[in-house]
Amino acid sequence: MRNQSEIDVAIVGGGIGGMVAALLLRNKGCSVTIYEKESRLGGRLAFHRHDEWRIDQGPTVVLLPQMILSILEGAGVDCTKLKKQLTLCEPMARIHFADGTVFHKYHDVAQQMAEIERASPGESVNFQAYMTDLKKMYDDAKPVFLDRAFLRKRNVLSWRTLSTLWRAKAHLSVEQLARKYFRDERLRHAFSLQTLYIGGAPKGTPGLYSLIPYAEQAFGIWYLQGGYATLAEMLTEALEACGVNVRCGYPVERLLVTGSRCEGVVVGGQAYNHDVVVYNGDYPNLQKVAGVAEHDRDQRQWQPSSGCVLLYLMADCRWEQLTTHQFFLPSQFDEQLDTIFKQSKVPSHPAYYVFQPQTIDETVAPSGKTLLYVLIPVPTKIDGQWSEVAEQLSEQVLLDLQTRALPGLMEHIEWLDIRTPADAQSFGLYGGGSFGLAPTWSQSAIFRPQIKHREIEGLYAVGASVHPGGGIPIVMQGAKLMAEHLLKEMRV
Repeated sequence: MRNQSEIDVAIVGGGIGGMVAALLLRNKGCSVTIYEKESRLGGRLAFHRHDEWRIDQGPTVVLLPQMILSILEGAGVDCTKLKKQLTLCEPMARIHFADGTVFHKYHDVAQQMAEIERASPGESVNFQAYMTDLKKMYDDAKPVFLDRAFLRKRNVLSWRTLSTLWRAKAHLSVEQLARKYFRDERLRHAFSLQTLYIGGAPKGTPGLYSLIPYAEQAFGIWYLQGGYATLAEMLTEALEACGVNVRCGYPVERLLVTGSRCEGVVVGGQAYNHDVVVYNGDYPNLQKVAGVAEHDRDQRQWQPSSGCVLLYLMADCRWEQLTTHQFFLPSQFDEQLDTIFKQSKVPSHPAYYVFQPQTIDETVAPSGKTLLYVLIPVPTKIDGQWSEVAEQLSEQVLLDLQTRALPGLMEHIEWLDIRTPADAQSFGLYGGGSFGLAPTWSQSAIFRPQIKHREIEGLYAVGASVHPGGGIPIVMQGAKLMAEHLLKEMRV
């Protein structure tokens, strides 16, 4: 049996998956080196900066905080500071519908039932049934789909897996499952739009992903004081403290593959030998890396998740009675999403999400001013230049936001920065998709890239495009699965 302290691990990419994998492996005594092409760690978990101000660039909605804490504590991280900075958002979100009505999502059950009765009398009993059934689904599906990898195809054909899929009504879409419980179309949207968190449309995402709206409701939406990207800063400190060798500004050019085994990386023309390599990036990009492509028999044309046009702006005023997280839905919401996900076109009346952190954290913006983040789902590729399309789209959305919630917004904007799928692709996000691979049936569970390469020994993977999927806590869970499997194999 090999001593774990003798295992030398290279991690290519310092996103959240790579950082957590490094902490877990180092905690077990491995020697770990992270090679990161950027000047910082964190990947998608980053801040957008303008002058002295900063706002989350990517993820903003903190879900499953206990899973995050459990994994980090298992890696030996002191989470005292993190626990103190986590704040429950209540209400969790406000949803604005095209007919002018507004619906609030609450973590508190009594408040949520009262809100449902206000919006659609008689449907609180449907909400109770939804939560009861989804809890059974979550308890049933978590050990099957979140707590294990699918390294053998026969795993997905086991009776346990197939029966769990049937009980989870996985043959339905997330929207269809919500439809089985709620009569009011607005409630169906409120309990299915969460697939947009991982870049999928409610009508096109398998019902198994209904675990996302369930987890949101059951465990709450949280905010990390200072911004979600503060977590990346905390983990960077933890990595340095525990002795992980962090090399930022080290883009890996190729992997050293001898025969069918990965033995290290090449950076700046220099070879660095390691016992194993963990790839932390969008998995389809790995298939193009020199040293890997010629060994990879699985050359699928992977489908990226949806893209985003992201707006970051400062306004020189404040608006009262706003919530941290807000969703603005157009009329014919499903049809507008079809424009994105089926026709690959920018919708004429886009849905969008608004994040206003100073409602819960006064430190993020100057007194009397408002810092905003607006996310607009879009296809990853379009006819034309994103720079031109994004400018027109941002004006349309900001005018709509002004009409529906923030009067006078346009005349109060001090600065506006725009990020497009083209920017995402140049950063290394596959196809310009913001959330890894699209959460389709053909890219889930056994059909998704796995934590261990099927052909190349000594090569592992973590990240949003790798099983079990996207979202910060789920990527962290994937890193945990990978670290456990790597250590098991290397001890033999």
